[in-house]
Amino acid sequence: MKFAIPDMHCGGCLRSVTKAVQSSDPDAAVVGHLGTREIEVATTRPTGDLLAALARAGFPATPAD
Repeated sequence: MKFAIPDMHCGGCLRSVTKAVQSSDPDAAVVGHLGTREIEVATTRPTGDLLAALARAGFPATPAD
């Protein structure tokens, strides 16, 4: 699944986003694209769980196509 994260600007942000996703699913694989401010996540967790974890970490996200 893909998420748009407008507030993700740098490698530090990407590390924080990855930690947030992995707080919900430690086995999740996260690939970040800073140029488009999107991440791709391979996980079995529901989208809502990941959106909540990202919001708690200060990186509100929306599902991306």
